[in-house]
Amino acid sequence: MRVTENAYDVRIRPATAQDAEAVTGVFLASRAAAMPYLPRVHSDEDTLAWITHVVLPTSTAVRVAEGAEGELLGFAVLAGDDELDHLYLRPDALRRGIGSRLLAEVREAAGGPLNLYVFQRNTAARAFYERHGFTAVAFDDGGRNEENEPDVLYQWAP
Repeated sequence: MRVTENAYDVRIRPATAQDAEAVTGVFLASRAAAMPYLPRVHSDEDTLAWITHVVLPTSTAVRVAEGAEGELLGFAVLAGDDELDHLYLRPDALRRGIGSRLLAEVREAAGGPLNLYVFQRNTAARAFYERHGFTAVAFDDGGRNEENEPDVLYQWAP
């Protein structure tokens, strides 16, 4: 199914525990499409358990984007006061302003500067964050993440 909604047809709301399966599906589909070079370090079942028992209940704010039919199109996670930990969209929901709306929601929830990490090879995500005012401040060799993939620390301040 191809998404036809633009950002204004999409509802952004706080995530609930009932969203775990749909959030996991978006996470897995997005990573597979955008970063096929990443190794799979966890099974789908382990990823669902992590979303269910760690991400949703312990994050400062989790927002989801729903289409007109109630289907989950994307999500964003604020960890702590200042870390955008995740922002993922379904591959068929890209370039419609939905990611920008999710980012705006996380910025509002944070109420101040944000930090995030992006894999260096994820050029589309890097371009997205740079368009939204984030600045690359440090480059890592991959030793800090499970995938051992070099990443970039970005920062944004209001």
